[in-house]
Amino acid sequence: MVIARDPAEFAAFGCDVIDRQIPTPDRVNPNITFIRDGAKTLNITMPDGQAVQFWIFIDPRDDKSKTMFPSKPIRVRQGQVVHSTLDAKKNHHTIHHHGMNSSTYNDGVGHVSFEVAERYTYQFQPHSAGTYFYHCHKNTVVHFEYGMYGLLIVDPPEGPGKLYQNGPAYDVEAFWVPDDVDPRWHRMNHDAGMCGDDVGLDRFEPKYFLVTGVPAPRTETDPKVVVNAKVGQRILVRHLNASYSIVQTTIEGLDATIYGVDGRPLGDPAQPWAKPIFLPAGSVLETCTAQRRDLIIQPTRRGRYRVKFEFRDWVARGIQNNGTGIAYTYINVT
Repeated sequence: MVIARDPAEFAAFGCDVIDRQIPTPDRVNPNITFIRDGAKTLNITMPDGQAVQFWIFIDPRDDKSKTMFPSKPIRVRQGQVVHSTLDAKKNHHTIHHHGMNSSTYNDGVGHVSFEVAERYTYQFQPHSAGTYFYHCHKNTVVHFEYGMYGLLIVDPPEGPGKLYQNGPAYDVEAFWVPDDVDPRWHRMNHDAGMCGDDVGLDRFEPKYFLVTGVPAPRTETDPKVVVNAKVGQRILVRHLNASYSIVQTTIEGLDATIYGVDGRPLGDPAQPWAKPIFLPAGSVLETCTAQRRDLIIQPTRRGRYRVKFEFRDWVARGIQNNGTGIAYTYINVT
């Protein structure tokens, strides 16, 4: 069967995406507001001395955000009406609040709505506590690789301290965001590949491997990645796979329990069919791009426990970069 395609429709979905400057439809007063400017250039020097260009969202009210990668987190509470404003500053961008149930105009997927020409306020209301993220959905595959993303955390209505309402409490919160970098992709044009041109997006050959913005092997000592806790404390690890690899994470010597999957709770008494998943020490947690897992770890003895992130090729399944695509960090328990 041959399906007729309207060339104009195809072009609008691909390279001639609508850009607009409009007010937020059905706008109501928010409980909390955020502003993100996009995109600022940030150069990160890799362990071999090469500087790689990233693009990030910044909070114009926070100077520290100008050097934060991943971009500054957005943190809200379940049930709040959220206004998230994008000031596109340079070129056209969007913000897609990944995992939120939003109207089409507020979903930030430019191909089915519009790209932000100047400034737009997205409106949404999260209904499930957990770990999400936000990212640019303009030329998604390239802009995400360039680094235009950040964590989006939804706390229960009472605020931080529990993963979700009536869920597990935690004493220490950690963020593990594995990412891989092909420096060739970080030299591409803003619109590379959007109109069907062959720019080599079928080849992804990562050379550098990061966790929460820190290149390996610095991940073994950097406080953004290393977790410090005391015996008996509950550690909540928010794990987002921001790489284009399959990531296999192994926590050596410590048990863990998955209490959240892609922003949805496991172990909620209101949903008895969704049970937590126990991971004995040394188990492999496998995630693909954009997947999130919320882990609770409660150490019972002191020690320095190694955590391994293996970045594996989607097709060949082997470890990336000729077997060197591995990053390590540690959980230090005193």
